[in-house]
Amino acid sequence: MTKRNIQSNNTTSSAHNMPDMIKRYSLFLVGLFIASMGVAFSAKAGLGTSPVASVPYSFSLVSSLLSFGGWLNLLSVIQIAIQVVVLKGKCNYFEIAIQTALAFVYGYLTNFSVWLIKDIQVTAYPMQFLFMLLGCVILALGIWIQLKGAVAMLPGEAMNRAISRVFSLRYENVKIFFDILYISIAAVICLIFLGKLKGVREGSIIAAILVGNIIKVYNHVFNKIAIRQS
Repeated sequence: MTKRNIQSNNTTSSAHNMPDMIKRYSLFLVGLFIASMGVAFSAKAGLGTSPVASVPYSFSLVSSLLSFGGWLNLLSVIQIAIQVVVLKGKCNYFEIAIQTALAFVYGYLTNFSVWLIKDIQVTAYPMQFLFMLLGCVILALGIWIQLKGAVAMLPGEAMNRAISRVFSLRYENVKIFFDILYISIAAVICLIFLGKLKGVREGSIIAAILVGNIIKVYNHVFNKIAIRQS
């Protein structure tokens, strides 16, 4: 096979893959929006957000310098920088660029989602708890859809993956470590500047436990449906 034929085959393959990539990125973006709605519901509940969102949310409560989504973007930049330092020469800069773009989209989507439900009044604790649970269910659905898109990872998860690979650590253990770190930092911020736990509360702990398990339920249901239809 000549070099021209090989190039022609590669071009044809790329052309065939393009609709699939558009479909996958579209699915991922839908998942991002749904996940941002889950974060917004958790924030509205006032019982603490998911661990990774707890630090940006706490900063948004004590400083108007940036919005909730803006603080999320700043955390994403820090997570991306850590990846670059950890991976060194093995860093895939195209993937880093995709992560950066998606992270900023997620930050803006979070602001938009918060705005969408800003007029909903949540006062009584049962209502707060319900919104917190809804936030977990919606966030898990958004993450599950992102995983089905299978095109990219947000900086937080990608940072966990990079650290686990470079230092030969279990991914789950790295994730648990950073979840605890985020919650601890958020708690310190709230206690110092607000004098009480507001950005991180029981909802943060419940989200850390529930979200992963709800994703497993979505996978189980999806696999059952897929088997029946096959």
